[in-house]
Amino acid sequence: MKMTIKEVLKDAFSLQNDTAEQEEIKNRLVDGGQVTGTNMCILMLAIFIASIGLNMNSTAVIIGAMLISPLMGSVLAAAYGTATVDLRLFRKSMIGLVFQIAICLVTSTLYFLISPISTTTSELLARTQPTIWDVLIALFGGIAGIIGITRKEKSNVIPGVAIATALMPPLCTCGYGIATGQWRFFFGAGYLFLVNSYFIFLSAAVILLILKVPKKKDLALTPERWKRIKKGIARNTIIMILPSIVVAYGMVQTTNADKASLTGFEKENISIESLTKQMQTLFPKVEKVEVHTVETVNEQKKTEKTRSFQLTVSKKLSPTRESMMEEWLKELYDGPCEIIQKVKK
Repeated sequence: MKMTIKEVLKDAFSLQNDTAEQEEIKNRLVDGGQVTGTNMCILMLAIFIASIGLNMNSTAVIIGAMLISPLMGSVLAAAYGTATVDLRLFRKSMIGLVFQIAICLVTSTLYFLISPISTTTSELLARTQPTIWDVLIALFGGIAGIIGITRKEKSNVIPGVAIATALMPPLCTCGYGIATGQWRFFFGAGYLFLVNSYFIFLSAAVILLILKVPKKKDLALTPERWKRIKKGIARNTIIMILPSIVVAYGMVQTTNADKASLTGFEKENISIESLTKQMQTLFPKVEKVEVHTVETVNEQKKTEKTRSFQLTVSKKLSPTRESMMEEWLKELYDGPCEIIQKVKK
């Protein structure tokens, strides 16, 4: 009997073929959301590893913290409680998640308070401006994660999802913001954590509904109440997405800004506006940045171009800070640069 293309595609993308037993799925998700002594010990270790990685600007260390963090377990357990209409499990999982969040914030804040290094690293900055692309990563990552965890044989999907949809680093960045009094770090990274958590939760709940996990009979919802819940989810999703769209729009505008401001270096993809924002984050005394090109002829009679950065500052940078800035700019632009400071009167 010949199969139609529709039937072939339906069979190829079916989630039912190798799904684990419903009891097994329940045990995996519920156990993963338990706030036990073991999970809390691992959580504390993950917090310190992530904080050190952010502090030392080490991507590899941060990835290690993502892999061992148990935070996603509580999110997936809450999604299972929602899909099965088990309000008791949902509340328990959410309370556990809030407790874990509090532990993360307190521990990371204490770490950054006692750390002798207070420099804002690029890894910290990367977690302060979530965009619509972070929403999509969390959504697709959540789908991949719940599909992987509901299979008969456990796959290596979960570690990849843990890395892609990071939950631990944003919370530790919030701790850095609290410790240093930089509230934009706290709110920016906090929003990233909410985006990741919410869309992992939402995508997992939808896939569990598609898999038709058994609902708790004594708490079955009426069609009217279920309709209200779906409307509430749609409203919350829109509210959650809107800020990320605004940030993404600003990022695109900045990226496409007039590159002519970097005279003589048209190939560079960094606008004055973007450079100023980065520099003000790393060096708060900087108020205005102007970039010019200086051409000189060397001994071999070849023309060399040097970037001249004219800075308007509230207070002159110390020689150490100026040296740090010069090294940062050389690395950023891959070439020689000159820094000229002008103190604002």
